[in-house]
Amino acid sequence: MVFCSNTPQPKILESMRQFAESYANSTNTFFCIDPEVTESVLLGLSKNKEIFGSPLCPCRFYENKEDEISLAYWNCPCVPMRERKECHCMLFLTPDNEFSSSKMKKF
Repeated sequence: MVFCSNTPQPKILESMRQFAESYANSTNTFFCIDPEVTESVLLGLSKNKEIFGSPLCPCRFYENKEDEISLAYWNCPCVPMRERKECHCMLFLTPDNEFSSSKMKKF
């Protein structure tokens, strides 16, 4: 296991930003109108990617993160997002969501 400070490596954080922008564009979803929500989720995804090698959803509690990662259900984009465009973290929001920012596909 790799030690992770409060701030993940800049290259990991940048790769998660690029992933999020690309995924939002390809799925016609938008980031939250509050940029702090988006930043917080990207930071959590980046930390999990750095520590565990996978962007596990940071907004849920897991008894064992390694077990959850192996199941791949909550790895971003999670199954609810891929199947129904439901993002618990509010990273990817549909245009009709009251918290989505139609002006913010890029972060």
